[in-house]
Amino acid sequence: MSMLKIPAADLPKFRRRMLSWFAERKRDLPWRRTRNSYRIWLSEIMLQQTRVAAVIPYYERFLERFPDLQALAKAKTDHVLENWAGLGYYSRARNLQRAAKEIVARHSGEFPREYEAALALPGIGRYTASAVLSIAYDAP
Repeated sequence: MSMLKIPAADLPKFRRRMLSWFAERKRDLPWRRTRNSYRIWLSEIMLQQTRVAAVIPYYERFLERFPDLQALAKAKTDHVLENWAGLGYYSRARNLQRAAKEIVARHSGEFPREYEAALALPGIGRYTASAVLSIAYDAP
């Protein structure tokens, strides 16, 4: 498999064209309408191993029931799992709530802005930490 190699001098133009293409053609998704770290994090977890079309109604219902990180942290685990029912991979929901509790206890209720702190949360890997930090906080 050969890889496309773009000369370093052409990278700025390539980046601008890619970003322009994305701005014109991106899908309108609920989690793209916010910079709220909780909502972005929730979408990233729900989208693991699950199609976008399937996630949208779950995402919206989940946010109605647990509108913020504090509500998720305080909820009974049974209620969290009931609202996750149908998405599968229930360990994602359990880790989501465990991480929410840690964020409330250790990070003043806000998804951490530091990569290592985000990575230390239950259920957060390199991709998810990077996605949330870059989308919510403009981290590189």
